Amino acid sequence: MKIEKDKVVSLSYVLTVDGETLETVTAGKPMKFIMGTGYLLPKFEENIFGKQAGDAFEFTLAAGDAYGEIVPEAIVELPSSLFEVEGKLEAGLLTVGNILPMSDPDGNRLNGVIDEVRDGTVVMNFNHPLAGEELYFKGTVVAVREATTEELLHGLYGERNTGCGCSCHSDDCSACH
Repeated sequence: MKIEKDKVVSLSYVLTVDGETLETVTAGKPMKFIMGTGYLLPKFEENIFGKQAGDAFEFTLAAGDAYGEIVPEAIVELPSSLFEVEGKLEAGLLTVGNILPMSDPDGNRLNGVIDEVRDGTVVMNFNHPLAGEELYFKGTVVAVREATTEELLHGLYGERNTGCGCSCHSDDCSACH
């Protein structure tokens, strides 16, 4: 069976950036996803489309086809007082390299990496950690199968939320409102 939209795909691979291995996924514990559902980078999916179990793959994604270029506006200076809880800073919180969950003014969740701590200010980087990087993938298609109706509706791991979020768990939520 070939990889195409709505097929469940299992892959093993090694991800390398600048000659450094960042991630290794083995055939014993492969990465599984439903093709064409936005789980992976579009250019990654393009590179494996049509392959079948046992096929090898090897390709490079330019930064623009992966997590984008570094956006200077996503690196911001914030007052260190913003990180205080009841007027106090948690020990070790403001350490270069720490990843902190934050929210933008619209309430969207963002992860920021502390790039620098200055007197009274913290420089936070909200770019994806792999922004600006060229990604090299080398791997094998472990398996390809049909997705079940349940998987297509709710995702492979139940990540797709159907319905309106109320407790009725129905696609037609007019009955519970």
